[in-house]
Amino acid sequence: MAYKSLSQFIEVLEKAGELIRIKEYVNPDLEITEITDRVSKQKDGGKALLFENTGYDFPLLINAYGSEKRMALSLGVDNLDDIGAEIEKLFKKMTAPKNSILEKLKMLPELGKIAAFMPKTVSGKGASQEIIHKNPDINKLPVLTCWPADGGKFITLPMVITIDPLTGIRNVGMYRMQIFDKNLTAMHWHKHKVGARHFNEYKKLGKKMPIAVALGGDPAITYSATAPLPDNMDEFMLAGFLRKQKVKLVKAITQDIEVPADADIIIEGYIDPEEEFIYEGPFGDHTGFYSLADYFPKFHITCITHRKDAVYPTTIVGIPPQEDAYIGKATERIFLAPMRLTMVPELKDMNLPHYGVAHNLTIVSIDKTFSGQAVKVMNALWGAGQMMFNKVLIVVDKDIDVHNYKEVYQAFIKNVDIRNDLHFSMGPLDILDHSASKYAFGSKMCIDATSKFPDELYEKNQEIQEKRTAEDIKTDLKQRIVGLEDIRFVDDEQKILFLSAKKTNEDYLEELQLHLKNTNRLKDIKLVILFDKEVNLNDLASCAWLSTGNIDPKRDTYFINDFALIDATRKTLDNDKFERDWPNILVMDKATIKAIDEKWERLNIGDFIQSPSEYYLPLKMNEGAVVK
Repeated sequence: MAYKSLSQFIEVLEKAGELIRIKEYVNPDLEITEITDRVSKQKDGGKALLFENTGYDFPLLINAYGSEKRMALSLGVDNLDDIGAEIEKLFKKMTAPKNSILEKLKMLPELGKIAAFMPKTVSGKGASQEIIHKNPDINKLPVLTCWPADGGKFITLPMVITIDPLTGIRNVGMYRMQIFDKNLTAMHWHKHKVGARHFNEYKKLGKKMPIAVALGGDPAITYSATAPLPDNMDEFMLAGFLRKQKVKLVKAITQDIEVPADADIIIEGYIDPEEEFIYEGPFGDHTGFYSLADYFPKFHITCITHRKDAVYPTTIVGIPPQEDAYIGKATERIFLAPMRLTMVPELKDMNLPHYGVAHNLTIVSIDKTFSGQAVKVMNALWGAGQMMFNKVLIVVDKDIDVHNYKEVYQAFIKNVDIRNDLHFSMGPLDILDHSASKYAFGSKMCIDATSKFPDELYEKNQEIQEKRTAEDIKTDLKQRIVGLEDIRFVDDEQKILFLSAKKTNEDYLEELQLHLKNTNRLKDIKLVILFDKEVNLNDLASCAWLSTGNIDPKRDTYFINDFALIDATRKTLDNDKFERDWPNILVMDKATIKAIDEKWERLNIGDFIQSPSEYYLPLKMNEGAVVK
């Protein structure tokens, strides 16, 4: 289904019971974040929220894609898996051997379908250019200040359109934009992104870089800007495939670039590669931590155009789950088939858990037919596009449901030999990863939880272990380990043990390993994970978030007897010789929480929802974005 505007999508959401209109005044500075954070963490992502009274001329839509149902509605399908199935069917038709001229001729309609997905430039002005501001002021939009330690207001759902100056091939990416003046923002693209590569080409040529930023319009276009497409593949073509109608483009008013005719808002401008960068951030990011301030290019705004009935779309990110988790789930389902068809034929299913924040944790199942196949899959995935940012990969057999965490856990317990089935590698990491010793570079871990062939097995000490009660083990460890706050087994099988403690000196981990090594009561355990003393060990979701986010796997994994210790605590210079700044977690300030508590009944959202920030407040170390 092709949507002609964001307003049309809003109508569909409302008819489906997936939208709440909020007529009460709500301040875009922090208050919208606080309300959205409460709603988006409800079962199945809560509802989309349309704020109609923000003190600006534009209504604001948020959490529009914050559930699997709304993602499916946005892409015009009943189930996100339908898109992957369609891609697989088309691919197989195109690549199947053709034995006769007649069979080849039968493919012409399929080729015609692909041609119909290509974007089309039309003459005249589009609906996105009904109102033209050649003296632009970005502050006329209800741009959010998302979290208390943010460096300012950020545009968070932009489709940033750039062109390769050498090939003319277009790219559409999504890079946050901090506002500095009425016609100046930063352009926060990571060095691995196509936009950054285009920028480097303009810099070599000594030319200014034309850019257009689209907001709103058909959700398929917004989603496509987030999709992990191969370099040099036009995101507007993917949008055309998803919406079953080509994207119409028109010439921008002040820049030599094309923009979606049906978008809600267009921001035109340029970057001068000769200019010094601007200090951007901090920003409360999708990792659940602040991404810290750094230098990025200046984006100069030359014109803003919009529809007469334009809606400003935005999103917030933070401690999962948030709206971005469901956008990531769409990517997981849509791109599973292309990965299987082009790179990993044994791949059966994939899960990017919400608490793995897209790149920290991936679980895959494979049809295993030979020894070492999990390692083969590991290498293939870590070399595939944005999968290069994955930090922890778990591989299970095809009969394991990767979305059923109990089944995955049982596969781990049954099939993993800790000393031989944990595989480490080095490679690029997302620049938002705060735990690696070096910026955007560190280690990765693959856990081979597949059933093993005979030549993959290793001899183990099969001595019979005396069954220890959990309380016996807890008592023993508390007597041995200084600063121990809490102890918890993941379940009654006593294979994975969580500890929380305060590291007191640089020798703490060495002493802890010695205590664990000398404790006979731990001989049947596979894994011990150490958390900071403030962490609630009964909250498995938060433990999963922190245990993948706070580690550089190779550096922070220690092998002891037949089990491993993973250090998932925050790292400091004094205790860990960690030389980078460690970011604070994202929680709202108490004044905003109180203001929304008092305003809640007037919002007509439904039953009162307590602020998630109150739960996570113990993990906040101090004011500001950096842990001191």
